[in-house]
Amino acid sequence: MLVDVRPTARLRGEKAIDVTAALRPVIDALCAETLDLSRVRVVCDWIQYRHNFRDAVDVRPILPTRRAEGGGNGARGRPIGGVDVEVAVDLRRADGPEIARIAATAIADSDGDRGVVLEPYAPISESCIWDFNRLYWQALDRWETATGRKYESALPGGTSDARNVTGVRELITDLFASWDRLAERNALPDELYVIELGVGNGHQAQTFLDTFMLIDAELGRQYHRRLHYLMCDYSAHVLEQARATVAAHRDRVSSFVLDATRPTTALAFLKFKVFLVYVSNVYDNLPTDEVARLGGHDYLVESRAYLPEPAADELTGEFGVERADLAETVIRLLRLGPVLLGETMPASFPDVDAAVRFWEVAWEAVRLQERYAPMAGLDLYAVAPGVTGELLRPLLEAGGDVRMHVNNGAIASFVDTLPLLHPYGRLCCHDIIVTDAHQYRTGFLGPGKYDGSVVNWVNGPLLTHVGRRKGFDVEFEPFAHREGTNIVTMTARVRD
Repeated sequence: MLVDVRPTARLRGEKAIDVTAALRPVIDALCAETLDLSRVRVVCDWIQYRHNFRDAVDVRPILPTRRAEGGGNGARGRPIGGVDVEVAVDLRRADGPEIARIAATAIADSDGDRGVVLEPYAPISESCIWDFNRLYWQALDRWETATGRKYESALPGGTSDARNVTGVRELITDLFASWDRLAERNALPDELYVIELGVGNGHQAQTFLDTFMLIDAELGRQYHRRLHYLMCDYSAHVLEQARATVAAHRDRVSSFVLDATRPTTALAFLKFKVFLVYVSNVYDNLPTDEVARLGGHDYLVESRAYLPEPAADELTGEFGVERADLAETVIRLLRLGPVLLGETMPASFPDVDAAVRFWEVAWEAVRLQERYAPMAGLDLYAVAPGVTGELLRPLLEAGGDVRMHVNNGAIASFVDTLPLLHPYGRLCCHDIIVTDAHQYRTGFLGPGKYDGSVVNWVNGPLLTHVGRRKGFDVEFEPFAHREGTNIVTMTARVRD
């Protein structure tokens, strides 16, 4: 048996957890089953997200790399003893008397259905958790009214680091210096474009525009009258809020509803004209697959969402939805939203508040059942349009077993945004970013639940590889204006 304990900081210091005490009941549960322990790997993480998609113990089949007799993937439907398995333990929740029972149950149910299954196995980027994520942003007003809290309150510190005035001032001062150099050579365009992808409630744009006006007045450049600030988001409700927030700057601001993964569908007219693309807390919120290197083989993580039994009983009991109709009702919610769900099922949801309550309970409960499916070849795997999985090879083969995010949505957005940049332009991104692939071996990096949305850390080394292939230098540095933050500032510029 291989036991991989991720060297989280929680293992050190005065309040370090007792790994032996946490693992003993799990090992006992494993030994009590008819398992070939030589084919079991135990992976121990400290999951820092209090709300996530995992149980205290999860069991993940590792499908065989060869096809079984008769064709098809051989591990489907086979008992757990017939395939390699990974037992995943959340150290945060493992230290308790119930862990042995939980582990034994997880092992027994590893190859079967858990609770109410919402979807078939598929790569994680295709899971319905991203439909929940999309619904959150599309019906954000309903969610905020029901929960009594604004989405920004879920961020560390209750605010976005992109609103830090000192950081924004540095960014704008650097931008002015670049424009000054171009103006000296009579090469500065009459129109100065800045794009913000994912505008939130508009406070980030307000901070930028207010600071821009102050610096412009201090330096006497009169760049403000030439500025065009484009706010872009796929949520019409969010854009409406943002427009109200920046009403004082309405003459300098335009807004676009667009998909962040394909910005050129609406902004192609700005190709090579944009001096700054400003992105904050967006890439971590876009769909992503996960890939793994285990025992010298490459795997794609497949998942399916489900509602555990207690949650299914709560939903059927509170809302009067038949057990057989529960999965279809959840999918209908994701397709129609809470308002139309109430109109189509008035007996269960007499008003919108009841439909939103159903949404809250279902989202809180949803879990992911996972398995590892062998990849036919990294070169055959599409990360994003025009980007193949071959770029993952140096990261996966750097040594030892590893599992990492692909960040398909972020890569697609990044690749589609770069052509918009002026030769002296830059893309500036504030987000939770992995800057060294070794970080994937030392801690859990998502997915987690942030209020009603999904969050994953961003694979910075992969972004760096993609940027170089496109002729851009990508740099990372810790966000310098708030202590204790995990936020990293990523900057992409045309390579000199």
